[in-house]
Amino acid sequence: QVYLVESGGGLVQPGGSLRLSCAASGSIASISDMAWYRQVPGKQRELGARISRGGITNYADSVKGRFTISRDNVKGTVYLQMNSLKPEDTAVYYCNVLTYGGMSYWGKGTLVTVSS
Repeated sequence: QVYLVESGGGLVQPGGSLRLSCAASGSIASISDMAWYRQVPGKQRELGARISRGGITNYADSVKGRFTISRDNVKGTVYLQMNSLKPEDTAVYYCNVLTYGGMSYWGKGTLVTVSS
């Protein structure tokens, strides 16, 4: 079992930055990939960025060049540095992990609002 707690969301002006954190607890040694998804009300949850245990990353086109995902395998933490934020980045951001056993776990989400 893996438990996830996100933090770092809030209100930011367009062009600003935020850093999201997701702390995992429980069986953190079983975690392979860690990712950030986001969801706008009425729309499907979409992948923002993913990072493998070895540090290989991939990003949605909509965030490429502006967001950076990183992780600390010892602490079981994943981060999302978000720069040059746009109003369309407004969403609830969810942390997700996949284990080597094929299990998927989700955090409860943290709200990011980009508005002037």
